[in-house]
Amino acid sequence: MSTALTPETDAADVAVLRGVPALYARLKTELAKRIVGQETILRELFLGLIAQGHCLMIGVPGLAKTLIVKTLSEAIDLDFRRIQFTPDLMPSDITGSEIIEEADHGKRAFRFIPGPVFTQLLLADEINRAPAKTQAALLEAMQEHRVTVAGQTRPLGSPFFVLATQNPIEQEGTYPLPEAQVDRFLFCLHVGYPDAADEVRILQSTTGAPPPPLEKVCTATDLLNVQRAVRRVHIPASVAEYIVRLVQATRPDSPSATAAVKRCVQWGAGPRASQSLALAAKAAAALAGRLNAAAEDVSAAALIVMRHRLILNYRAEAEGLTADAIINDLLKTIRP
Repeated sequence: MSTALTPETDAADVAVLRGVPALYARLKTELAKRIVGQETILRELFLGLIAQGHCLMIGVPGLAKTLIVKTLSEAIDLDFRRIQFTPDLMPSDITGSEIIEEADHGKRAFRFIPGPVFTQLLLADEINRAPAKTQAALLEAMQEHRVTVAGQTRPLGSPFFVLATQNPIEQEGTYPLPEAQVDRFLFCLHVGYPDAADEVRILQSTTGAPPPPLEKVCTATDLLNVQRAVRRVHIPASVAEYIVRLVQATRPDSPSATAAVKRCVQWGAGPRASQSLALAAKAAAALAGRLNAAAEDVSAAALIVMRHRLILNYRAEAEGLTADAIINDLLKTIRP
């Protein structure tokens, strides 16, 4: 990696960014003690982590989504909490609530009991099993890193990272995520089945002796330093323009929209998608050992950044057209 400084990057940032590839290599080594395969998902989660973004993981049961999150929290030495979303879950079960306490002298006062959202890595397991009112309890926390209860605003700790899981096949007793909440996820990750060789390794490793303990790869402070440095990775003007052109092309009323977008997309991606693509490109550049984001970083992240931000209409369903197919078509049409 070149040591030349960009306008937004100082020498301290360069030193931190130099260590990102090695940090990820160490993290992969530790995660491999418990996680077999899933290299793409692990890389994308790491990108989301250093880009300070939340991730939504969609996959059928039994693909180690929860195990990945728990293992990640152990390897990076983060405080970890898990919320199992259910139809009867209340917003106060997430944010916390106030109780009345009576002192020895008889005076009563309210005391706030923090909910599980006051952590560093929060697993929102099967997030679509709770109604919209409960899901909305995460909106302020995810966007502003704070919680307002009983008129008082309380900041969350740093870093703060939400990983949510969703089962795509069992829709009984589930609720669609509000668009405002979906948009707050930096990435939407599709967790697939392992190949045959990995599945054999999974069988052998999970039915034998317990896995060895994990070593701590870095602390929360180290992670915060990496997140700060990634924010200062430079994005050239041409790359920034490419990001905006790509996002605007997802909107049916845009002059650059393709025929598929105009026919099958009801609502395209908003400005937050542009910001998310820029952050994803910066994180990918840092992981590749570069101080400048490139157009290929944007193209590589387009699916996981935008697939959950496109709202398709009935024509898309009738034609069997997915958001991924539309985005892939845009990547062929909108060139850097």
